Amino acid sequence: MEDAGNTIRLQGRVCQNLQFGHELFGEQFYVTTLSVPRLSGAEDQLPITLSERLLLDAPITAGTLLALEGQLRSYNKVVEGTGRLLITAFAQRLLPVVEDENPNQVQLTGALCKPSSYRTTPFGREIADLMLAVNRSYGKSDYIPCITWGRTARYAANLRVGDKVQLIGRFQSRAYQKQQPDGTAINKVAYEVSVSRLATLKEEAHGDLRVFQAAQPQSSFGGVGE
Repeated sequence: MEDAGNTIRLQGRVCQNLQFGHELFGEQFYVTTLSVPRLSGAEDQLPITLSERLLLDAPITAGTLLALEGQLRSYNKVVEGTGRLLITAFAQRLLPVVEDENPNQVQLTGALCKPSSYRTTPFGREIADLMLAVNRSYGKSDYIPCITWGRTARYAANLRVGDKVQLIGRFQSRAYQKQQPDGTAINKVAYEVSVSRLATLKEEAHGDLRVFQAAQPQSSFGGVGE
């Protein structure tokens, strides 16, 4: 991979035929949704982006079983008159499809670009939301929303803007309802990284890299980014 600070591996089934997304320097990019299973049996419906160059030898249609390696990318888009930060898994290469205990793996290294948001759910579950700025080539950055749980959330609640962290988790889709001014609610979907392991890098120089692991850790990377 060209940048070990931002790697993702996904394996799942394509939900619909590819749609044209955009063109950049004469190269066309296509988008679709990938259905990726969780260990629980639930499935995440995840947006992915592929270059036309990846499709020359491997036509992709609805129902195709697909494995990819790439990066999480963010971009701004006006949706219904409002600017929104959108997240996609940007494929850099296709992989052989194999039986895999963990078909959804993310590793990020970046800095907090806004204060963390800690809360407790009505069921007593502790959660902290993070926004991570991850550097990309040519001076660009991707802004990736992340969610932490349990004691990892308690630790993350004390992080400050500018703190550098490294994390492992999975890319997930999460359905929720947004309340409207008239009291009604509309169904929405959030895309984020659910964090299973989090380490602060600022203490590395002291030989004490602090790692906090979620209550239900995901499998490790097994060589992603090498």
